[in-house]
Amino acid sequence: MKYRRLGKSGLKVSEISLGSWLTYGKSVEDGVAEKTIHKAYELGINFFDSANVYERGQGERVMAQALKEYPRESYIITTKAFWPMGDGPNDRGLSRKHVIEQVNASLKRMNLDYVDIFYCHRYDKETPVTETLRAIDDLIRQGKILYAGVSEWSAAQIEEAIRVADQFLLDRIVVNQPQYNMFHRYIEKEVIPVSEKYGVGQVVFSPLAQGVLTGKYKGNSIPEDSRASNESINSSMKRMLNETIFGKVDQLEKLAGELGITLPTLALAWILRQPNVSSTLIGASKPSQVEENVKAIDVQLSDEVIQKIEGILE
Repeated sequence: MKYRRLGKSGLKVSEISLGSWLTYGKSVEDGVAEKTIHKAYELGINFFDSANVYERGQGERVMAQALKEYPRESYIITTKAFWPMGDGPNDRGLSRKHVIEQVNASLKRMNLDYVDIFYCHRYDKETPVTETLRAIDDLIRQGKILYAGVSEWSAAQIEEAIRVADQFLLDRIVVNQPQYNMFHRYIEKEVIPVSEKYGVGQVVFSPLAQGVLTGKYKGNSIPEDSRASNESINSSMKRMLNETIFGKVDQLEKLAGELGITLPTLALAWILRQPNVSSTLIGASKPSQVEENVKAIDVQLSDEVIQKIEGILE
């Protein structure tokens, strides 16, 4: 495994990290999830991502339970808050009340004294950034959080967080967690330049475009056991299930074959070409997928190959 600094912080994270969104505590049986997490750890992955909202805490429980046999200092585990965790008016968002209550609830579920990273799971337009960052700073001073981060914040929102932190001498955010893959590249225009300016690293999710970049969707054929066969799939995935995208995937898969690698390996290596990316999150549902995905760390894409990819993606 190879490791990168998380932004300009001193924390080193594995280039491939393991997430629990839509997998652990839901579609993956707990025993299989535990074996998958153990395989990731054995392969050198030290970075494990979860959130309070993932199956209302069950994703956190499964991940923490699988990791508890390892020395606490040997792995990095995260959680998040923003999305509703109840029906009350204060059961969502980034108010001081919700942030502090949710961090404490996450620690209780995971039986941990602290989480390494706490993310603001989205930007809260109803709560002043100052209130949120002060609450996080208090939790950092209490030792319950080590580093602060955000998820899917715009470049302007990241700049606002940095400005507020500096103004009130609060801990700065060091990481942003956005969606990023060959078909979803909005962060390249503004988010990455701003993040590089302020020392914020990217930990990207959905690197395989929710399975589209595995090559398993061919034409109008959608495997019955795939995520796309589920009627509740999200709108961003539905938009990718079309002939134009399938055609690009076919070309990318052919290019990967010419390089002697798989399409997922090509897609992950393409993400890791970005120096501002600290880690890319995979959502493996079985140990063999982790073994396949970590191969990407040893693939260096030449300028010629990058240009070919750009030609396909246009």
